[in-house]
Amino acid sequence: MFSQTVEYALRAVVHLASEAPSGRTTDEIAQATSVPRAYLSKVLQSLVRCGVVKSQRGVGGGMTLAIPAEELTILTVVNAVEPIERIRTCPLGLAAHGVHLCPLHRRLDAALAQVEAAFSSTTLAEVLAEPTKSVPLCPFPHAHPGKKSASRRTT
Repeated sequence: MFSQTVEYALRAVVHLASEAPSGRTTDEIAQATSVPRAYLSKVLQSLVRCGVVKSQRGVGGGMTLAIPAEELTILTVVNAVEPIERIRTCPLGLAAHGVHLCPLHRRLDAALAQVEAAFSSTTLAEVLAEPTKSVPLCPFPHAHPGKKSASRRTT
C-alpha cells in the first residue's frame, strides 16, 4: 500500500530518532537503514523541505530531526514524501457522481481516513518505545524464508 519512498523516509526518521542528538551524514543514515544513498538523498531533501528534518553543514553538522520524536507523527513523515490523497470527487470523472461518491469509492475513502487517523495519532516516540522483540530497522527488502537478505551482514 505504501511506496518504497515512504518506507525509506520512515526508516530514516526512525534512525535519527533512535540515535544521539548529534547530526548524521547521509552516508551514515544510508548505511544504518540499508537505503541506497542516492535515493535517500532525495528522500531527505523532501523531509528537509517539509520541516521534518534539518540539515547542518560543517563540523558537527549533519541531519537531525527538526521535530521532537514525541511530537512527530507517522502521518507527518508520510505526507512529507507522498501525501495520502483522499477521494473528494469521483476518480473516474463521472459528472453524475461529482462529490457524491459511489459506494466503492466512499468505502475506499473511509479506509484512507482510518489510515490518516491511525498515523496522525501515532508518534515516532511511541513506535520506538513499543515493547517488542524486533527492531524498527529490520532488513529491507524482506528476504524470503530461509534465504539471507543482501542487506543483512554476517559477522
